[in-house]
Amino acid sequence: MHPDPDAALERVRAICLALPETSEKVSHGIPAFQVAGKMFAYFRHDHHGDRTTVVCVKTSGREEQDMLIEADPDLYSWPAYIGPAGWIAVDIAPPGTDWAHIEDRIVRSWEFAAPRRLLEAGGR
Repeated sequence: MHPDPDAALERVRAICLALPETSEKVSHGIPAFQVAGKMFAYFRHDHHGDRTTVVCVKTSGREEQDMLIEADPDLYSWPAYIGPAGWIAVDIAPPGTDWAHIEDRIVRSWEFAAPRRLLEAGGR
């Protein structure tokens, strides 16, 4: 578990809210980030006692989820409840977290959720 989940949340929040037309709300008791009303990231810390600190992001679907988990099972995991809808959990607890990689995953998730007009306008 992250020694300071608040610091991890602040990093996730800064990445998410820097993207066009994003906002934060509480969804099911956790911080959630949306673009034009569609969720693209959830911050989970010790979600239902799982002792992890993760950001959940959208993927292209089951094939990508399986590939990510197989390639790096320490970094990626299947998130409870939202996994079947194409989401993946990314561990942000380790002291050596690659925040550039986390930002890339969040941006890709934003792109899956963003309306076409934002993507055509050059996105971020």
